Amino acid sequence: MNPEMKKIIEEKINSATVFLFMKGTPEDPRCGFSAQVVSILEGLGIEFGSFDVLSDENIRQGIKEYANWPTIPQLYINGKFIGGCDIVRELAASGELQELIRK
Repeated sequence: MNPEMKKIIEEKINSATVFLFMKGTPEDPRCGFSAQVVSILEGLGIEFGSFDVLSDENIRQGIKEYANWPTIPQLYINGKFIGGCDIVRELAASGELQELIRK
């Protein structure tokens, strides 16, 4: 990954305590998995920043390489990669997601 792309991605991740790379926007998710993660976060009253990877192919590919995770959405908390839809769903169900955000 080139250093400039890495810097752009890290600036986005660090722009909010909770940050979501997703397809579409929180108001208009463009895939079911992104919609599920938005629904979980909103349902828990968690404020988050987001970026629509469909708006920038370089970031869409770059974030997969950055996290070494092949799919979107990708959730970050306090700058750390947490996971995709399945992991977020499991963490929310167990209460761990709320704990990660409180720390």
